[in-house]
Amino acid sequence: MRPTHDLQVLRYATLIAVCFAAPAFADFGEYQSHELAGQTLIVQSDVGELRVTAYDDAALEVHYLENGIKQLPSFAIAGPPDSVAIAVTETEKSIALAIDGMVAVINKSPLRIDFASDGEPLVSEEHGYFAYETVRGFRFALDGDEKILGGGQRVLGMDRRGHRMPLYNKASYGYEGETDQMYFSLPAIMSSEKYMIIFDNSASGWLDIGSTERDVLKFEAVGGRTAYLVVAGDSYPALIENYTNITGRQPLPPRWAFGNYASRFGYHTEKETRDVVKRFKRADIPLDAIILDIYWFGPDIQGHMGKLDWDRSAWPTPEKMISDFTKQGIQTIAITEPFILSTSDSWQSAVENNALAKNPLGEPRRFDFYFGNTGLIDVFDENAQQWFWGPYKMLFEQGTAATWGDLGEPEVHPGDALHWLSDAGIEATGDEIHNAYGHVWAQMVYENQIREYPDMRPLILMRSGFAGSQRFGMAPWTGDVSRSWGGLKPQIELSLQMSMFGLAYNHSDLGGFAGGEVFDKELYIRWLQYGVFQPVYRPHAQEHIAPEPVFHDRETRDIVRDYIKLRYRLLPYIYTLAYENSTTGMPLMRPLFFEDEDNTELIDEKNAYLWGNAFLVAPVMDAGIQAVDIDLPKGIWFDYWNDTRYDGSQSVSIPVTLETIPVLVRAGSFVPMIDDIDTTRDYSSRELTLHYYADAAVPEADGMMYDDDGSSRTSLEDGHYELLNFEAVQRKNSLSIALRRDGGTYDNIPDNRRLTIVVHNWTNDVNEVRFGDEVIDQKRHAPRRNSGAYYDADSKRLTVRVEWNHKAMRLRIK
Repeated sequence: MRPTHDLQVLRYATLIAVCFAAPAFADFGEYQSHELAGQTLIVQSDVGELRVTAYDDAALEVHYLENGIKQLPSFAIAGPPDSVAIAVTETEKSIALAIDGMVAVINKSPLRIDFASDGEPLVSEEHGYFAYETVRGFRFALDGDEKILGGGQRVLGMDRRGHRMPLYNKASYGYEGETDQMYFSLPAIMSSEKYMIIFDNSASGWLDIGSTERDVLKFEAVGGRTAYLVVAGDSYPALIENYTNITGRQPLPPRWAFGNYASRFGYHTEKETRDVVKRFKRADIPLDAIILDIYWFGPDIQGHMGKLDWDRSAWPTPEKMISDFTKQGIQTIAITEPFILSTSDSWQSAVENNALAKNPLGEPRRFDFYFGNTGLIDVFDENAQQWFWGPYKMLFEQGTAATWGDLGEPEVHPGDALHWLSDAGIEATGDEIHNAYGHVWAQMVYENQIREYPDMRPLILMRSGFAGSQRFGMAPWTGDVSRSWGGLKPQIELSLQMSMFGLAYNHSDLGGFAGGEVFDKELYIRWLQYGVFQPVYRPHAQEHIAPEPVFHDRETRDIVRDYIKLRYRLLPYIYTLAYENSTTGMPLMRPLFFEDEDNTELIDEKNAYLWGNAFLVAPVMDAGIQAVDIDLPKGIWFDYWNDTRYDGSQSVSIPVTLETIPVLVRAGSFVPMIDDIDTTRDYSSRELTLHYYADAAVPEADGMMYDDDGSSRTSLEDGHYELLNFEAVQRKNSLSIALRRDGGTYDNIPDNRRLTIVVHNWTNDVNEVRFGDEVIDQKRHAPRRNSGAYYDADSKRLTVRVEWNHKAMRLRIK
């Protein structure tokens, strides 16, 4: 239980004199007065106004408004603040604002802020706010041993301390190895001291984490909003939950989004696309979506961007094609870009509708880039948004199921281009709002889609955005990665860094995208094996080496098929991770340091991760290796492939073959699975297999499974879902598993379930199995249709098959 606000303030006031030394200078003048207006403490100084707003009980927004300094709107914050209890206390030298999870102490002279949580110092402005003619930002003090994550997509290691990184979304074609600037930068950090700071500024700038000055964290920008958010939490998951409470959470994606995608750069014709789908069917490889790159609107790479309508000479009947695919359970997605070439059929319409960013004369700002002479859609302007929505509406009306927005950094963005921010009623340059471009583009698509298609769950594949872009259904990918081992190696780091800042669907072009002279079979297999245990399963590459498994040799097809089918069998587990993310912000991919938050050395681990709470995955990242070394977290772990038991808190070597990568399951885990299906259209949890990994070291455990109709956008808010809850109690030679169903109803909800419970690592004889009051007959073989129990002493697995009518029930094993 936290101390009261007044007690927090009193404790912290005592700490101030001891723990924080006053800075030698400050840029926001001297205190004059203050008042509390709703959730905001307003402090007047002789140079402007400081606003500290409580957004919930663990997050504060700090906004410095210096007189004469242009401000832009917030892009990170999702909505108005929650109503929370606030206490304000004044002393001769300071004003303290306290919420349940944090205290901010504003020193009067010079004006700067210190933060504390639970009576202990959290973080402090060092110099604090600064603003000069060409740069503005903030300086914070760093502790000596503090580790810092953040900055978005970079290949620098997990701890980013010691690096100075550009805050400017920029394409990084063919990257591998160390890369300090990529497609999706984030002006945000997370500290090993359990706080986060988000620089809510969209302008071009720098994030300096103890590089120029070892003990100083510095945000710099050429313009934009002079505001930041501070978030506190008792643990890393709590920190993420508090952060996403302010910046927004990912809407639950449609279930098909977790299936297999066919994608390349690119399919040239309708016939080719239909033939690819047929190949997946013939190869018995599940498929849920096919993505169309730039050739859907033109026959060549250059010269057609901006047309945003079908090239009917190559795609004569796209509506029928999309309909035919939909009947097969396969969704269609078409690429879009925000550039309108001056040679495009759409150019004149874009000009007449004021859809393009301007030059100082009010004319479209034209420039040359790889694809031709172009203008850039001004996604910030409501006129441009209305015009740009037209092609999306056309595609949705024709039956496409999601959005793919490419080149949205934007890849080329003149710094002097002028954008009109309709919501704020102000003009901004390209340099001032560059990093929010993809964010606002996604927002435009998302808000129009839910307005016109309110029952449809948005999914927006986009490679650039801003803090909070997850609330618009964005699933970022890591761009044009090299098709090499060097390209594969940083993918865990990239996804973990993004996931901890709300962007839990960050994923890679499986198999690699750029380059490659010949097909590297082992690399391809290893990348697609890893893909099973990351959020979006989407092989994609330049077409000279096929990214789809159906075009490769039999052994490759067989191995990849088995892994894709495993992903489909795991859909109940994966979909439950998606539910957790949408309700708490907890990422699907989780760093190992979540397991021991006091061990900061674990922060550096970038080769293994947790896939939900049950799985630990360590993908094979090098050619020709026969074993992978893993430093196991505490607990008991089982090899998924053969149930080999490992004690935690030690380094182990896991043998691998071309068919396997290290996948371990935590003792005490429940893993729900279904049988093989060809597409998520056929998904049903009516027949459900529930795996439980038993061990005497885990006397009690629990788990959960989420299910709904897989498509209704408001399933969560309407209560149209169910939660299956599992609880295990193991005592000596007995085990009981309690089953309980909670929640509402939805279309095609199973009225009961045929449940197969598989208990792993059961080392005792089985004398009796009961399900409720019913004694389950023991069989000589695993039961397939009727109720029964079978124990295989060699594998140490007990299989029990029962009919469950969804009443609270308990399985007892003696």
